[in-house]
Formats: sequence, structure tokens, C-alpha cells
Amino acid sequence: MKKQLYFLILFIFMINPNIEAQESMLPYREIPEYPSDFGPGNLISRMIDGLGYRFYWATEGLTDDDLTYRASENGRSIFETVEHINVMSNNILLAPDAKPFEKPKNTPQLSFEELRTLTLKNLKAASKKVLGATAEDIENYKVIFKQGDKTSEFPYWNMINGMLSDCIYHTGQIVMLRRASGNPQNPNVNVFLGKTRE
Repeated sequence: MKKQLYFLILFIFMINPNIEAQESMLPYREIPEYPSDFGPGNLISRMIDGLGYRFYWATEGLTDDDLTYRASENGRSIFETVEHINVMSNNILLAPDAKPFEKPKNTPQLSFEELRTLTLKNLKAASKKVLGATAEDIENYKVIFKQGDKTSEFPYWNMINGMLSDCIYHTGQIVMLRRASGNPQNPNVNVFLGKTRE
């Protein structure tokens, strides 16, 4: 019996080696060190990092029951909220390159883990893109939407009060919804310090 249990554990490990190690590879388990100065790109980078840290812990340890939870019949579920944040994280990533976001006609069905990973990686990549940027650089950033032949273009100001602020808002909703679902966020999360006590 012990031998069978050993082989079962070994088999599980081979399929998914070191789940904790995989989890720690995701960005934003803690917030990175802050930049050396308050340049405009550094400020935006820090805003994105703050969002990344909040999103990481808001979505850490969610169960299937949490993901389907919704506060009202017409409200978004936690999973649908994560999907929405993921879409906006694409906009956040594309804007520094002034590339358009075009929603695919056949949106692939991604799992929660895939959405979470993609969102965190999008935010990390976007933060790196804006780090050290000057005011002149940021003037060239554009929020561009493309739908068929129609394109709409906005200055980066709209990203700050739009997608960045909206993602923070919706991340707070996830924290509230998971508490209502019976699975509150880790109480050791400290968004002020950007670190979580073990």
C-alpha cells in the first residue's frame, strides 16, 4: 500500500512538478523595488506594478465555487471579472507601442489559470515598457481600438483614467466578491508595502 501511494505521489509530481515553484514564477507575488526617481514613465510603471500586486493576491487561491460566484443575478461572476481585466491588460500592454487592440472574432476559451497568468505577464511586460519613459515618449503612446475597418485612437491620458483605474477598481471587486463567497483574500497582504507576510 505504501509503495502504491509513493508511486501515485511521484506520478502527480511528474505531471505537475512543484506547483509552488510554478506559482512563484508568476510576477507580482510582491511588488518590485521602486524606481530611482519620479520620472513620468516610472510613475506609470509603479501604478502598473501596484495593480499587478493587487491582482496577484486578489486571484490567489480562488476555488471553482469562487469563480462562479456573483453578487446578483445580473452581476459579473469572479471569472467574468478576471476575463474583463485580462482584456484590458492587453490594452495596457499595446499602448506604449501605439498598437491597436482588436478583439478576436473567435475569442479562445481560456481557463482561469491561463487568464491569470496572461494578465500578470501582460502587466509585467507593460511596466517594463514604460519604465524610464520621458514625457516626450509618453506623448507617442496611443490607446487604439480596432473593429473591422473602424479604428479609434486616444491619447495615453485615457489609459490612466480608463483601463489602469478600471483594472484596480475591478480587482477590488474580486476581493469583495471572494469575501462574500466565503474565501477571503490572504489577510497578510499589505498593499501599502507591497509585501505579504508569510
